Amino acid sequence: MSEKKISKKKINLGSSRILFTIISVILGLAVGALVLIVAGFDPIEGFRNLFLGVFKSPRHMGWAIVTSTPIIMTGLGVCFAFQTGLFNMGAEGQFIVGTIVAFLVGYKLNLPPLILPLVAIILAMLVGAIYGALAGFVKAKFGIHEVISTIMLNWIAFYLQNFIAYRYKQPNSMGSFDVKDAAKITLFTDAAKRFNGFFSHFFRAPIHWGSILAIVAVIIVWYILNKTSLGYELKAVGLNREASEYGGIDSGKKIVQSMAISGAICALAGVTQVLGFTYNLSVLSSMQNFGFDGLAVSLLASNNPIGVIFSGLFFGSLKYAGNNLQRAMGVPSEIISIIIGTIILFTAIPLVFRIIKAKLKKNKANKKNKKVAVDLSYVTEKIEENKEEVDND
Repeated sequence: MSEKKISKKKINLGSSRILFTIISVILGLAVGALVLIVAGFDPIEGFRNLFLGVFKSPRHMGWAIVTSTPIIMTGLGVCFAFQTGLFNMGAEGQFIVGTIVAFLVGYKLNLPPLILPLVAIILAMLVGAIYGALAGFVKAKFGIHEVISTIMLNWIAFYLQNFIAYRYKQPNSMGSFDVKDAAKITLFTDAAKRFNGFFSHFFRAPIHWGSILAIVAVIIVWYILNKTSLGYELKAVGLNREASEYGGIDSGKKIVQSMAISGAICALAGVTQVLGFTYNLSVLSSMQNFGFDGLAVSLLASNNPIGVIFSGLFFGSLKYAGNNLQRAMGVPSEIISIIIGTIILFTAIPLVFRIIKAKLKKNKANKKNKKVAVDLSYVTEKIEENKEEVDND
């Protein structure tokens, strides 16, 4: 097949994925409208309030970006693991590990303003990489599926955060003390004095360096996957582990590397969330779902690093606008979860069909190989019988 035909095939495949994603979003919104009607609300008014929840003012737009930033990063981490054929359900735990390191470094260490957040980010990503690599090692060494190990690691991280939050809890509060001012990475805390017009309102939301780091991380991941030998080897393992091993690639090593990089990215989401927005740890009664939202973001983006930016902004905006929907109409914010869940359901349908198709194809190939083996056995048996007859004669 010529290079021109391959390029045209890739463009057509990309266009069909984008089209199906758009259709999935429309169907999800349609289901949301149906739920609003059943609940006795006007769907047009509901979607109007959703729109205003993001675009009513520059400050709302800023808050939508702040809400989107962590799930863009966790979505990117999940996306990277998917490229190696790994299902990283541990993005939530890796995110939590990042928040723990961010708090401990930001609260305990005495370093200059630029150095302290940099040290916190590097250490958080390192610990997140180790946490992710642990699941990859268990998968590569013992064959334990990464879904099981990462889910267990999520709970370890969850209870570890609660332990530390209790240890440094403020009196009469469910949150810890704040990190030092030198550790904070919020861009502008005095936007009204620095800017006029649009930006004076936009930066009243706690826009932080994490939003910029998310874009940088997307570019780096895209480059690694598409322009480096490491990316080629990781994707080769994801497509066919046995074939990649036959080609000389150490698949076990690549699995560990992929989970380590994925864990580092998810931990980056956690450290920037603490240093740029929350500034402390909270005693959690349940998981915050940043990692699971990242899983949805990656699926909607068809595991494309660039697409993660747009799907993350879409989901983050929906989640933030859901608060406005509740305030304006009294609609439960869970309606947003219904819409997001429906969108993911429709997005996952082609993946389900591809899995079924691959399984049927594999079963067909196994039956064919079995038949060939039986035929060869029959031919061998006949040859042996004829040989015995010739020897007897």
